[in-house]
Amino acid sequence: MPQHAILRFEKHKGNPARPLEAHHERQKEQYASNPDIDTSRSKYNFHIVKPQSRYYQFIQSHIEQSGCRTRKDSTRFVDTLITASLEFFKGKFPKETAAFFQRAADFLIQRIGRENIVSAVVHMDEKTPHMHLAFVPLTEDNRLSAKEILGNRASLSKWQDDFLACMVEKYPDLERWESAFQTGRKHIPTRLFKQAISHSKQARTIETVLDSISPLNAGKKKTEAIDLLKKWFPKMENFSGQLKNIRSRLTI
Repeated sequence: MPQHAILRFEKHKGNPARPLEAHHERQKEQYASNPDIDTSRSKYNFHIVKPQSRYYQFIQSHIEQSGCRTRKDSTRFVDTLITASLEFFKGKFPKETAAFFQRAADFLIQRIGRENIVSAVVHMDEKTPHMHLAFVPLTEDNRLSAKEILGNRASLSKWQDDFLACMVEKYPDLERWESAFQTGRKHIPTRLFKQAISHSKQARTIETVLDSISPLNAGKKKTEAIDLLKKWFPKMENFSGQLKNIRSRLTI
């Protein structure tokens, strides 16, 4: 099967820093929105760049110290997802996996500057190992400009090409991951994709209950269906809101 190198950016205006920090740094005891997280394996997660302080504090301080101008709609930090196909990691020793992410991090550090990185943490407690690297998009002349650093859709595609070229030097079996620029699709974050699967399963459960209603069990099944719907509708409304909000931030 093809083994793809994956690089994805998600822009943020600042408010999501706290929930992203809680997720990236595994600060919660439970992760209901992401059932793939095995907290018993969280001890195997590791940092390539450790956060110097709380995410939001670092981001705001870094921007203020740079003296750059900001607007209400300015992108204050970018969350980068780096990973590869699950097949790529199969059979690899921990040191080999760590070397892969170190190389990927070095690629980004060279381009965006080590001083601008909020955190770079590798998650080994989910199905596929992956790294979240968050950074403040400051230019060399201290301007806050995610647009200049990431560029337009064609530039983002070039990011993918350069990333693959860097990784293929060490891992020749890797292939280019299809970007949104090529496919015309918008990619949603993994956590939302997993929520969508969970909501679909719940919807099928509700359908099963409704289909099973008969004159003999109508009262009991009706109550069961109503209880399920009361739990399902608020979750779907929340999911729809998150999806609508994320569309404006996804870049590739």
